[in-house]
Amino acid sequence: VGGETNLCFNAVDRHLKDCPDDWMALVTRNNDSLVSVLSIQGTRVENAKQDFAANLKPYGIDVSPAGDTAIVASIGVGATGGADTLSVLDLTATPPRTVNHLAVGPVAEGLAIAPDGRHVAVTVMNGSNAAKTSPFFREFGWLRVYSVNKTALALVAETQIGRWCQGVAWSADARTILAQCAVEQEIRTFGFDGRRLATGPSIKVSGGPSGIRTVQK
Repeated sequence: VGGETNLCFNAVDRHLKDCPDDWMALVTRNNDSLVSVLSIQGTRVENAKQDFAANLKPYGIDVSPAGDTAIVASIGVGATGGADTLSVLDLTATPPRTVNHLAVGPVAEGLAIAPDGRHVAVTVMNGSNAAKTSPFFREFGWLRVYSVNKTALALVAETQIGRWCQGVAWSADARTILAQCAVEQEIRTFGFDGRRLATGPSIKVSGGPSGIRTVQK
């Protein structure tokens, strides 16, 4: 299906009544702006033929701990587009569908839902990945955190970060956020108390980091 990102969750563990016996996968399709649903039964993976739109060029995606919603970050047409979105998907619907959009700034690339499901973090390029000669160039991107209340999103905290920061991840206790910045070649850390972001130490790496996930036990 040409997906950029995919996420799987166990429908049995998530108690989704419309999927009692199998796994579901969601795949974002950057080039044609669709999200595909895959059905996974054992070693067999099939296209469920339930493609639907999220927004222009969906990219990052994460599923809530409860398995009832997913959130998609869209990269749109780049800095010239002005603002891109987070989109909320209703996974309890048959078939799944998009039920909400929220503008978050130009090029929303990396996102991650907190392990407790109460917040979602997103890295916004803000023109920081544009050429310095571009009128859309900015010296910094944004790390923004939104509260999640069912299908509603609301801005809670934000802070400036480096240039071309893509991947983002949470600690198990939802009190630390990691953001990967490609130009600075570092992983920046931030404390989060539910209301504010506090800058922590940075971790230098030997390259431009772009994709990160944390394992929750």
